[in-house]
Amino acid sequence: MVDFEQARRTMVDSQLRTNSVTDRRILAAMARVPREIFVLQARQAVAYIDESHAFGPTAPGRFLPAPTPFAKLVQLAGIEAGDRILDVGAATGYSTAVLAALGSEVLGIEREASLVRLAETNLASLGVTNARVVEGSHEHPPKGRFDVIILEGAVGQVPQAFFDCLDEDGRLVALLQSGVTAVAHLFVKTGKAVTSRAEFNANLPPLEAASAQDTFVF
Repeated sequence: MVDFEQARRTMVDSQLRTNSVTDRRILAAMARVPREIFVLQARQAVAYIDESHAFGPTAPGRFLPAPTPFAKLVQLAGIEAGDRILDVGAATGYSTAVLAALGSEVLGIEREASLVRLAETNLASLGVTNARVVEGSHEHPPKGRFDVIILEGAVGQVPQAFFDCLDEDGRLVALLQSGVTAVAHLFVKTGKAVTSRAEFNANLPPLEAASAQDTFVF
């Protein structure tokens, strides 16, 4: 039988710390949230390997992000305790549960209704009260304003609508895919302007086919 508590400690010490994840709050949250309940039962024994986990034909194209690129994206966002966070591509709620330990409120959106139901069950089982997951498009944000937006997967471009719903000094992090290379970018909104900088290479499956219209050009 797998010792999941030990697996979490190993993930933190051998995967996250060795890949420049230094934010103690992120390390503590990922050492606490039971990743094994968010994957398919057949994958629970390997829930903590540094790979993304697909959800199979019932949710085609959907996945749970690998621990290291996920943690590095979250760290890049610089989340503060009072931040309202939008988690795009929440899947079964693992990312939402981790983010709930960092900010004041988290809204996860997920396009697959079956995964939304699992996410809500998972969050309830963990007693998470400041986060929820709803069904929605990964290309169009829900109504509201957010301090932080995290795209849980690689995209070709970030739709302008996501920048429009960022608050002043809001941050958006995304993996921008160009060919076989994906680079994590941090976008910061000041007034009506959005600046960006490239930070590190990473690898996650595509979030969604990006729209060719209404995209931010930098």
